[in-house]
Amino acid sequence: MFVLASKSPRRLELLKQFFPEIEVIAPEIDESKITSKNPANLVMKLSQAKGRDVIVKHKKDNVIAADTVVVLENEVLGKPKDKADAGRMLEKLSGKKHKVITGVSVFIKDFCFSFYEETEVEFYPLNEDEIKWYVETEEPLDKAGAYGIQGYGKIFVKSINGDYFNVVGFPVAKFYHKLKKNKIKIPILNL
Repeated sequence: MFVLASKSPRRLELLKQFFPEIEVIAPEIDESKITSKNPANLVMKLSQAKGRDVIVKHKKDNVIAADTVVVLENEVLGKPKDKADAGRMLEKLSGKKHKVITGVSVFIKDFCFSFYEETEVEFYPLNEDEIKWYVETEEPLDKAGAYGIQGYGKIFVKSINGDYFNVVGFPVAKFYHKLKKNKIKIPILNL
């Protein structure tokens, strides 16, 4: 049995393709206490903390945990605090390239491994009305960097270099290849 240590409906949707019976248990950690100057290290530390929180309570299960951040010119943009913060983030991203970094930790019995994936995204320039409209949809409020590439936010994306699903919130292909490398079977694939 696999458990997803995340509240993200996007991650759940992507992982259900591999694990139809996956269960969701939201981790209870204070993310503000986990820090690192290196964004890739930060998302791996956050995913490890989320996974550990869930695995301690559900020892018989296998746990998958993930965390995503957006990085613009060395500034880490997590989820916005409110609509004003979302607008501020979108203004910063307007017309610029940024990185989306997702850290993943997988706990199988007494074994754990972590990795990260990085994707570069470039935005078209956004005007004030576009930002205001998008913030009012409330789509950006629960997403790192205040946008969802799979939703209305897709109209702002000029280019993407790397894994699209990483920007959605979970690097599916890299996850599969890491499981394969570690000889962890995915029942639905019969591989």
